Amino acid sequence: MTKKITPPLDDKLLEELRIGDKVLITGKIYTARDAAHKRFVETINRGGQLPIDLRGQVIYYVGPTPAKPGYVIGSAGPTTSIRMDSYMEPLLKAGLKATIGKGYRSWAVVELLKKHRAVYFIATGGAGALISKKIKSAKVVAYEDLGPEAVMELEVENFPVIVANDIYGGDIFEEGVKKYREITLPFKIERISEV
Repeated sequence: MTKKITPPLDDKLLEELRIGDKVLITGKIYTARDAAHKRFVETINRGGQLPIDLRGQVIYYVGPTPAKPGYVIGSAGPTTSIRMDSYMEPLLKAGLKATIGKGYRSWAVVELLKKHRAVYFIATGGAGALISKKIKSAKVVAYEDLGPEAVMELEVENFPVIVANDIYGGDIFEEGVKKYREITLPFKIERISEV
């Protein structure tokens, strides 16, 4: 069954999500990558006000390509999420409830998601052109000087993701490894433990 959600997200909604759930997001989400995350955390550390209110919000790790004439946005596939792990705790404390990217998160982030009751969604890597069709509008809302890494507000409709980490500490990557370890993996996969 596919679940439909609309940000801002609250704890009651997140309590219903489990790893492996297919989710369609409709509404506003924000983009941010490494450079924007660094600025967010610097702003928080000096007691400043963030350019967007993160309470209940979703951040998509993406640096979209320029839009072709007549299009809202260019290719908008997810980027590797673990690069943002060192910035997660201050953003979760500021109220961030979900992130979207590709690949696993460090064990430290899995624990932070559990502690702050937030989730991590994965989007399909390599499908940026298809994903961009789910984006109905896009506008820069902060850090325009960062170019494709500027913070954008996206209006999405039925944006497809899968729950990779839930608020209970579930981890789709770990479960997948456990399920197939004896059949296909003659070696142990190690997860990064520090952020």
